[in-house]
Amino acid sequence: MPPTKPRQDRDEKRRELVDAARRLFIGDGYDATSMAALARAAGVAPNTIYWYFGDKDDLLIAVLDAVMADALAEYAGVADRPIAEQMLWTVRQLQQLERLVTTVHARIGRSEALNTWHDTFHATTEGLLRTSIEQTVPPGAIDAEVRIAVFAVEGLLTHRMPEPDQRAICEQLASRWA
Repeated sequence: MPPTKPRQDRDEKRRELVDAARRLFIGDGYDATSMAALARAAGVAPNTIYWYFGDKDDLLIAVLDAVMADALAEYAGVADRPIAEQMLWTVRQLQQLERLVTTVHARIGRSEALNTWHDTFHATTEGLLRTSIEQTVPPGAIDAEVRIAVFAVEGLLTHRMPEPDQRAICEQLASRWA
């Protein structure tokens, strides 16, 4: 009997699953998204997901990788702006992904793979920040300054405030590196 549906490229199907998971994880939340709901959104049978991903955390990491790739591509457009603008851009990006950020922090203690992803995320973003400020910070102070900036961004994520207040904090911090 001939197939009723053309065969789909494995990478294309994987991307479709990641795209569906991304929409659901960001819109509804990771915990509220069942694998059955994800399968429905992707138009596949539930067991199909496991042909592409070992478990839900494996799929979450694929979503996070896709989000990070998109963010890094967009970052190129702000990389030459003042550091305060770069920090505000980062805060805005992470605020849009609040459910993913919360999920990662909630699950890193339960998933070694997510913990590793989180560590890599921090190393990447801290490396970008380090590159932006290293010319203006004494070598012995760079690690502390990078950590202070990360704490400021994380604080802005957990303690919502109006954009002018966020800007004032980022500009004050950036003045340390002028």
